[in-house]
Amino acid sequence: MSVSNSSQKFLARNRAPRVQIEYDVEIYGSEKKIELPFVMGVLTDLSGKPVNELPPVADRKFLDIDIDNFDERMKAMQPRVAFSVPNTLSGEGHLMVDMTFESMDDFSPAAVAGKVDALKKLLEARTQLSNLQTYMDGKTGAESLVNQLLQDPALMKSLAAAPKQKADIDAK
Repeated sequence: MSVSNSSQKFLARNRAPRVQIEYDVEIYGSEKKIELPFVMGVLTDLSGKPVNELPPVADRKFLDIDIDNFDERMKAMQPRVAFSVPNTLSGEGHLMVDMTFESMDDFSPAAVAGKVDALKKLLEARTQLSNLQTYMDGKTGAESLVNQLLQDPALMKSLAAAPKQKADIDAK
């Protein structure tokens, strides 16, 4: 979507602003209404725990942030969080979480899980199981073979220890 066709620009052209500040002035005996533009500046530290030290507030510039450039500004700011959480996966110790966000998509559950090593492994396993389930759909004999494999630990160990095929190695 081009900047000239954005919904924000359309609204600015076709809908009156919600805040209108006007005052009456008498200039050379005639009254005139003067409208002041409404400009709002927000000072905030959205970087979280930055890797690089930020410049002093007096040296920073105001930035226009709108729907069209939000991800670009976010990537430039590189907001970061770093903290530890109780490890509920194994029940032992804490997990260190260190995430840097570059777009709004980075806040999705899958993207957050992909940035924490322990959760990333679980997400990959879940994806592989989902792919297996899709692959096995309609293959009646395959389901019984997988059940047989899961019931026989010796068979599972022998399959895990088997040398990998060249095609399997190339696929990775």
